[in-house]
Amino acid sequence: MTVTWEEAGWERLAPGVGRCRLPGWDCTVGLVVGDGSALMIDAGSSLAEGARLRTQARALAGRRVTHLALTHAHFDHVLGAAVFAGATVLAAGGAGEVFERGGEELRADAVRNGLDPRTAENAADVLVRPGHFVWGLTVLELDGGPDVRLLAARGHTAHDLVLVVPGDPAVVFCGDLVEESGEPQAGPDAVPSHWPAALDRLLDLGGEDALYVPGHGAVVDAGFVRAQRDALATRFGVS
Repeated sequence: MTVTWEEAGWERLAPGVGRCRLPGWDCTVGLVVGDGSALMIDAGSSLAEGARLRTQARALAGRRVTHLALTHAHFDHVLGAAVFAGATVLAAGGAGEVFERGGEELRADAVRNGLDPRTAENAADVLVRPGHFVWGLTVLELDGGPDVRLLAARGHTAHDLVLVVPGDPAVVFCGDLVEESGEPQAGPDAVPSHWPAALDRLLDLGGEDALYVPGHGAVVDAGFVRAQRDALATRFGVS
């Protein structure tokens, strides 16, 4: 039995498109529903959180998640991925190496940020390796759903993935290339010199009237993204 977005505790953004802000790190996940498909965007910070998302997605879509897109390889976005058995898992090209060697790094980072050590270890032990990688710009054709444009970019990490869902309005899932609830985070895996250009490309793809979904925080508009782009350029001394 399907439920409404509101009944599931999700925010409806456009027909067949919604998002949910998770507790703890205020991480955003997204869902795109087609007649014969369901695309989940990011998977939460633990197996238990991923399982809750899986249950909610099935109730919203009326079917199992068929595709899982991971916007970048940070613990709060990927440690729940193992529960989506059978889904096609996508990530930005080049991220495969991060996932291959990243279980211990993700576990340690999760614990440093307050996740229970046993919870982090359990999720890291079954860390999912994406099976499909996006290089540049490509299109994901969903069965009975929209043709979602996928863009591999560099900025918050060396392997960020942006998803643009066409419609009225278009919805752009930015991952942590855009953050609303705090200043964008630039850790040791960030590529600051490419970050403003990534946001320029994101704006070109989404357009002025799109809804932009940050990795953390409230949905924003093109003006917010443009202002954050300029702030990042100033912060990192790039054009």
